[in-house]
Amino acid sequence: MSDKSHEDMMTPDGKVNPIDTDYQVGQDNVALKLGPFGFDIHNRVFMVSGLAILAFIFVTLAFQNQIGPVFGDLRGWLTSNLDWFFLSAGNIFVIACLVLIASPLGKVRLGGTEAKPDYGYGGWFAMLFAAGMGIGLMFYGVSEPLTHFQTALGGTSVGADGLRTDWAPLGAAAGDTEAARRLGMSATIFHWGLHPWAIYAVLALGLALFAYNKGLPLTMRSVFYPLFGERVWGWTGHVIDILAIIATLFGLATSLGLGASQASAGLHYLFDTPLGDTTEVLLVMGITGAAILSVVAGVDKGVKRLSEINMILALLLLIFVIAVGPTIAILTGFFGNLGAYLQNLPALSMPFGREDANFTQGWTSFYWAWWISWSPFVGMFIARVSRGRTVREFITCVLIIPSAACVLWMTAFGGTAIGQFVNEGYTAVVDAELSLKLFAMLDDLPLAAITSFIGIILVMVFFITSSDSGSLVIDTISAGGKVNVPVPQRVFWASFEGLVAVALILGGGLVALQAMAVSTGFPFTIVLLIATVSLFKGLASEPRA
Repeated sequence: MSDKSHEDMMTPDGKVNPIDTDYQVGQDNVALKLGPFGFDIHNRVFMVSGLAILAFIFVTLAFQNQIGPVFGDLRGWLTSNLDWFFLSAGNIFVIACLVLIASPLGKVRLGGTEAKPDYGYGGWFAMLFAAGMGIGLMFYGVSEPLTHFQTALGGTSVGADGLRTDWAPLGAAAGDTEAARRLGMSATIFHWGLHPWAIYAVLALGLALFAYNKGLPLTMRSVFYPLFGERVWGWTGHVIDILAIIATLFGLATSLGLGASQASAGLHYLFDTPLGDTTEVLLVMGITGAAILSVVAGVDKGVKRLSEINMILALLLLIFVIAVGPTIAILTGFFGNLGAYLQNLPALSMPFGREDANFTQGWTSFYWAWWISWSPFVGMFIARVSRGRTVREFITCVLIIPSAACVLWMTAFGGTAIGQFVNEGYTAVVDAELSLKLFAMLDDLPLAAITSFIGIILVMVFFITSSDSGSLVIDTISAGGKVNVPVPQRVFWASFEGLVAVALILGGGLVALQAMAVSTGFPFTIVLLIATVSLFKGLASEPRA
């Protein structure tokens, strides 16, 4: 955060149109002291969300064998019946962002007409990228482009019922290597480009506007004030905040589980450690323990330093792959892949009349729900570092900069893996498990042991910082928008993230993780669509810079 105190950040500079309400931050909170531990919680929000998550953990751990198939069925039902809903919602968020960039509303400045940005462009861009998807890039950077390339190259297949059984995006590209590569990269960029960042941007902008310009608490319910008025301080707002907590917790737990499976696979690859649930659970416990230590230490500088080290390591790994991999192909592929993405974007984002059901339901629906479940966490982080920006500047940068970084990462890692397979006949990366594909790709490059070890470190540190930051965001929501609350509350939520991840790993592995991301993402998608309407109403009443 900047040198400004929380109070300074909430004090507008220049003209704003604040909301007149008698509500005081924390007025419905209950302050408790249990021995040395202090708590300052919004009673209803904390209790309902905490008990719901505890019940989930208990049921999942008590009925491990029975719960796995249930998760599989749940994910299948949601993605097959609601794929059109997730795709439509994603398109609405992108369109809303483009409208804000083009309209006079883009002149509104966050924090008041005279507000100055708290960060320069360099630091701001780095934080925008770090916030959103560091761990996902590690897990899917090699596996997703390669998977879409393979399925596209294999062409389409039709079952006895006349429906396609393949997993290729759109109409595939049977036997055409170059067309399959372009389609595979287009599909990957579609999942990591404009759409996810539009989801983050809409919610982040709403949180920033209602905190810095309207004078409301920095919590989810505040965004809905133009629609619900004073009811946001009652059960209408409680439900919104409870859904935000549960969605964020399961989104983080999903990422924690993915990271544990990749770190476990990498350790097995390098040091022949045992594979399986036990190793993954131990890794989750270790990562959660490290996150709790950083919470207890209260050293934001420590977490900040950890994040900066992680960004440097990620950048070094990216530069290394570009330098020793097919350098020219990666650099030219960056622009070629962008062009292919823009060319295929209308077809990939079409919610209706699709033949590639496995792709839209198994990939896109899951991703959109996952991004939406992450949006309270990422949105609040982006809001807290974006005071002083105009709406136009905010939306443009939040959409373009991280999307471009994701395109470069996927082009370097995925493009290298595809090149290894096509040009060298290197099949190890194709044959490897999903969580091992990164390490198999690095194994064909120089210094494989060192780069693979750096990859494992990156996965773990991404999670320590995500867990710490995530517990801060959940804690802020469960404390009714209070920012300075007792440390034990953040310890409580950081522990919960680990417990939920452990429960999901034991109760069905990757399928369970994805099922919970989709099922919590669905109700929060509805919340986010309503928030978009409220955002436009809030912006319309603001003076413009």
